[in-house]
Amino acid sequence: MDAPVDAVTSEMIVQCERLIRPFIRRTPMVDVDGAEFGLPGHTLTLKLELLQHSGSFKARGAFANLLTRDVPQAGVVAASGGNHGAAVAYAAMKLGKPAKIFVPSVSSPAKVQRIRDYGADLTIEGERYADALAASEAWAQQTGALPVPAFDQNETITGQGTIGLELSEQAPDIDTLLASVGGGGLIAGIAAWYAGRIKVVGVEPHASPTLTRALEAGHPVDAEAGGLAADSLAPRRVGERVFPIVRKYARQTVLVSDAAIADAQATLWRALRIVAEPGGAAAFSAIVSGAYKPAAGERIAVVISGGNTVDFDLAADSR
Repeated sequence: MDAPVDAVTSEMIVQCERLIRPFIRRTPMVDVDGAEFGLPGHTLTLKLELLQHSGSFKARGAFANLLTRDVPQAGVVAASGGNHGAAVAYAAMKLGKPAKIFVPSVSSPAKVQRIRDYGADLTIEGERYADALAASEAWAQQTGALPVPAFDQNETITGQGTIGLELSEQAPDIDTLLASVGGGGLIAGIAAWYAGRIKVVGVEPHASPTLTRALEAGHPVDAEAGGLAADSLAPRRVGERVFPIVRKYARQTVLVSDAAIADAQATLWRALRIVAEPGGAAAFSAIVSGAYKPAAGERIAVVISGGNTVDFDLAADSR
């Protein structure tokens, strides 16, 4: 049976924002001249969510889960490509809860180290997110730990939706928002907040088009799961709770190549000295590659959503 489209509402997002506000950052935005990126006549608003605690927007959903659900003595467990695991580990550390995190072998060393630095018990399991997810589900059954889903949980979606709330206050005049898509928690939360008031566009790698395939099929289906951003944007299928929200409020997706994502990373560094991971730069790559072509006068915002790409301690140790 389909999940209800109104499972996450703007009123719920407002309440969630009040609850998690003491634990998260109100991340900044920066307006840049689109002419720098081949879009003369446009101003681009970049929401710098890579400056959030734990290095990505995922901290919002993690705190939403841990503050609204009963956490047993066994603590929490999560499967992640890296960013969600780091966020859950951070939230658990701040709230004094045990955390067990499973990540696949494609998770970057920077993300693995960040999870360990937050004091979580970490296990590397399998090659892809689906392998880590299966291991986390077995752990929850075995120990009674509370699963904290990376995207397909109402609390997770609601937490991520607080980005939309912030952005609507910081940049009330935008027409369109571009966000990277993996399992869909980010875009679903933002879409639930705006509820059709602006255009919300999902950006996915050609190598892992989870939302695109779901929209084509009319329901979540397995998709390819690979590419440069596989550690954050390749869960194989978009969430069941995510899908009805996105289908109603954010039906458009664009696909980008790995080369475009790598170029967007380089462009963010050259132009703004922003160090974004591939998944964090994917939405921006739709602009610089021309995969998304704005109309004349269209006011565009882009979520830069992840910065866990370099561990400077590890880099220093290797010198």
